Amino acid sequence: MSSLFRWSSTKVTLLVLGMTAATLTPIVISAPASSQTPVPSATPAPATPSPTSTVNLSDVSSDYWARPFIQALAENNVISGFPDGTYRPNQPVTRAEFAALIQKAFSNQNRVRQLSAGGFSDVPANYWAAAAIQNAYETGFLAGYPGNVFRPNQEIPRVQGIVALSSGLGLTGGDTSTLTTYYNDASAIPEYAVGSVAAATVSNLVVNYPDVKQLNPQQSLTRAEAAALLYQALVKQGRVQPIASNLPASQYIVAGTPGGTDIVSLAASSSSFTTLTSLLKTAGLADILQQPGPYTVFAPTNDAFAALPAATLQQLEQPENREALVKILRYHVVPGAVTASQLSAGELTTDEGRPVNIQIDSANSQVSVNNARVLQADVKASNGVIHAINQVLIPPDVNISQLNQPPTGNNGTPDVNVGRATRGGRSYIGVGGNIGLSGNDTALSDTNFTVISKLGLTNYLSVRPSVIFGDDTIFLVPVTLDFSPRRAGSVGERTYSISPYIGAGIAIEANADTDIGLLLTGGVDVPLGSRLTLTGGVNAAFVDDTDVGLQLGIGYNFR
Repeated sequence: MSSLFRWSSTKVTLLVLGMTAATLTPIVISAPASSQTPVPSATPAPATPSPTSTVNLSDVSSDYWARPFIQALAENNVISGFPDGTYRPNQPVTRAEFAALIQKAFSNQNRVRQLSAGGFSDVPANYWAAAAIQNAYETGFLAGYPGNVFRPNQEIPRVQGIVALSSGLGLTGGDTSTLTTYYNDASAIPEYAVGSVAAATVSNLVVNYPDVKQLNPQQSLTRAEAAALLYQALVKQGRVQPIASNLPASQYIVAGTPGGTDIVSLAASSSSFTTLTSLLKTAGLADILQQPGPYTVFAPTNDAFAALPAATLQQLEQPENREALVKILRYHVVPGAVTASQLSAGELTTDEGRPVNIQIDSANSQVSVNNARVLQADVKASNGVIHAINQVLIPPDVNISQLNQPPTGNNGTPDVNVGRATRGGRSYIGVGGNIGLSGNDTALSDTNFTVISKLGLTNYLSVRPSVIFGDDTIFLVPVTLDFSPRRAGSVGERTYSISPYIGAGIAIEANADTDIGLLLTGGVDVPLGSRLTLTGGVNAAFVDDTDVGLQLGIGYNFR
């Protein structure tokens, strides 16, 4: 075995600076632009709509089938009308115009390929949509035709619009053999598009008017249909709430999501309610809310749960706090199906036996429950109705600041439970990549593929084994101190938090000599809902030389 702990003062200084920055510096999270954030538009050609100062589009009447989609996107500057105040909903959309819509709705989408330096031969550099076309191509939404042409002025068929969104969002799944159960004209879907249409269907992206079972794949996409498709794509990303089921527009959405339509199944199918769904299962209430009922559920979104004091969720998931969790969840359930129009100001008794206070603001058409605001009303299920709210309701007899802490052993030391959640988040296993920052001794100093993991030991400690593959494969086994989540900011209606960690352990270089050295590590975990965790950190291994690498990955939560 070679020198075990060989380093220089310069490398130690660089290491400390890198570790401090990785652990304590706030992270800027890149995510798709929220529909709540205005997105600058490209300079349009004369025939292309330019933003107006109002969303009162004169030719989109209150009873127009696509008004909910158009109105919501126009209010958030994703789509716009013409200078004369019209929207022209039945006007066909060209491929260039669709590219511009994609750029507005998904302006920060990750790029998956690069357009050649010359670009498309039929898209001049000064063409009004040149930048939007390049963006739509490089983010995987749209492709060109043989001969390096894009055909920007060609009206885009409906099937191309569906395929573009399915491809750009990376949708998968869907049984192509079942398309005939959704569409009477499934045989008209081009062969290249069958898989993408199936994936879009099970993701509830497809909207068909006036006949929900008539896809009309080769018909030109209209501006109204484009708005509906874009809105459903944003729903799939969890950036906007689904159209209320009591609106006529909802009947034209192809309901391709497999499974039931009960309250729990609907919540589980939405990326806005993953935390609620997980807690219902933890509390043993999921089976109850799948019974005939009916029930009314005031459902907190993921952001509502994320706004609770740090570590509250982890404490509620502990067996010793199950009674408090059940009380909290039952406090959100009201017997019977009560729609927004049936709610009246005053007290409403919950399934917990304690009332909530309903406030009605008729002037602003706003309903509140205690201090929580209803974000989306009347999401109808087969056994009741869901009203999405922006805060978690806490019963008066539950004090979340006094929830039981994880149990300790008889000698006062914390009990070790391998694979448990820590105050920083859940345990996970995943994959990622390593970017070498300095050194030239092991795979840590190069760009290589890595397998990562986090195994919680106590509420504060984790072990994070990982392996970085390369010419000199290295195993990293640090024990880390996990810190409580810290709010990092919001993207649209979703709030992100970061959980820093710092620790030390051993680095094992898997070569003929099997060298072992000291390992120092620090970084952050970023929970992405109940199933996935994004992670990044700096590792420094002191084997023969000092190697430093930046490790980035994504893990699947298993506890």
